[in-house]
Amino acid sequence: MNLSTIFRLGENLNLDKKTLVILRWIAIVGQFSAITLVYFYLKLDFLYLVAYLILFFGLLTNLYLQFKIKSILIKDFKASIFLFYDLIQLAALLYLTGGISNPFSILLIIPAIVSSTFLSMGTTVLLGIFTIALLYLLSIFHYPLPGIHEHSETFPKLYLTGYILAIIIGLIFLSYFGIRFSGESKRRTDAINKVQQVLAKEYELESLGGQAAAAAHSLGTPLATINVVATELKKELGNNKEIEKDLDLLITQTKRCGEILKKISKKQIKDDDFFKKTKLEDLLEEIINSFKETSSKKIVLISDKDENKIFISRSPEIIYGLRNFIGNAVKFAKSEVEINLASNEEIIEIEINDNGPGFPDDIMEILGEPYIKSKSTQVNQNAGTGLGTFLGKTLLERRSAKLFFSNTKDKGAKVKILFESKNLS
Repeated sequence: MNLSTIFRLGENLNLDKKTLVILRWIAIVGQFSAITLVYFYLKLDFLYLVAYLILFFGLLTNLYLQFKIKSILIKDFKASIFLFYDLIQLAALLYLTGGISNPFSILLIIPAIVSSTFLSMGTTVLLGIFTIALLYLLSIFHYPLPGIHEHSETFPKLYLTGYILAIIIGLIFLSYFGIRFSGESKRRTDAINKVQQVLAKEYELESLGGQAAAAAHSLGTPLATINVVATELKKELGNNKEIEKDLDLLITQTKRCGEILKKISKKQIKDDDFFKKTKLEDLLEEIINSFKETSSKKIVLISDKDENKIFISRSPEIIYGLRNFIGNAVKFAKSEVEINLASNEEIIEIEINDNGPGFPDDIMEILGEPYIKSKSTQVNQNAGTGLGTFLGKTLLERRSAKLFFSNTKDKGAKVKILFESKNLS
């Protein structure tokens, strides 16, 4: 078993100091109130001075955490030390006040739950084992419960056993929930960050045309100056044949640079309308042609049912999303990919089919989630972590698309993408 995986040593796991400080202040105030209420108001006798002393040490550790530790985020190891201390402190207070029969013993599960949400699974497991060990010890060794045991009243052993089991089950259930919740939340956050990176890159590429036009405009003046100076030098040094050839070359190349920059500038103006608006069929053809250059597989676009040939807005979300699913189909197909485009005045439907092994049954229900892995041997060779599918799905859904995943009758994969026409025009 790999300890670096259990303790997630490769990840930068932290617990926000402010969160931990506030949680510990709540615990200290709660414990102080309980001790004071039981002894001074309910008049129940127990070792309250020792309890206050234990609580005082807890207060000192929290003051140290709040004012001496300067970092905003506390590393996994340091955070676990404070959680272990909190567990020991609570166990010591329970030892003085009835052990497991004290109703506050349920609070022993809190450190493990905090760890399961913010820290590594290894830390959570250690805290869980330590909690169960303390529960067992407190069921055997403890002072009488104030107001109960001193009157020769005791809880049945069967009841206490059931109470311990209930706490342990609650500990396991809530810790497992915390581990899964935090893990899925972190994976989704990482995936969303990748979506933002992809979008930023796509928009950056989209803006290169405008930058080229600006460069053409800015470079026009210095090139014209170079051309004028070279022409004047040629007039003054016209008798020198060697220098004249060099000046002619300089003038020629300067004019050539000027013509190239003019073309770039004109292309940007000309391309504005083209890149902002295009027919979906043309966009699909453009994506398909890019894959035909790198793959020998047959890619067919069928657009007979494309009745509403509207011009849609070209956007990085649509381009990347469609390219991703078409690319996946090309990667997994045995020999052919079929893309069907159909539309009417209200709906645009794109269906991408391949004749590959299809979507594995074990991940069919969670397709579109990031970082998933199928156990199927048919797709394992080409399969990734599902991040690409998540990116494509998320980007297309940002343009109000609806996606459906299924397998064809021939067991190939089918991705159906539905748009409302009004959202693309």
